[in-house]
Amino acid sequence: MRRRRFPLPLLATGCVLAAVAGFALLAPAKEKPPVISPDDVTLRLFQLLDTTYAGTLTEFYVLGEVFKDPKTPDKELQHILRAEYDKAKGYGKFRLYVRDVDKLSPDQLKNYTPKQIYEFGDADAEKFGKTDPGPFGKAGDLYLRATPAGPHHRRGPKSL
Repeated sequence: MRRRRFPLPLLATGCVLAAVAGFALLAPAKEKPPVISPDDVTLRLFQLLDTTYAGTLTEFYVLGEVFKDPKTPDKELQHILRAEYDKAKGYGKFRLYVRDVDKLSPDQLKNYTPKQIYEFGDADAEKFGKTDPGPFGKAGDLYLRATPAGPHHRRGPKSL
């Protein structure tokens, strides 16, 4: 009995097709970005800033909560926050800076703007950076907290 042999070009074509199919099967193994819920807070914030402020927010200051000083429990401090957003940035689109000042009296709240209060603080106690919407802690997110031994050393809050 005579055996029939496959022609060499047909065998080579089959090997190439098998290799291409193998690479195509490996393609889905890439890490896909997680689907972000339309109700995600950061997604909604980014959309609001894109539509309302044309993708750029600067000079936005807001007073935060009053809290007890961990070093001196009988002293009350207050957070003052500065927010920045720039849609064009590839890294750190949304940034939030937090400073501590002594608790403000009603007269001080009338006499000073939030920007003046922020500038009166010594240094940022905390910094947050967010590149993409979604839960905090993804690649590209940044959180820095000042410590006496750290690079963002702060001397403590000032009073007005």
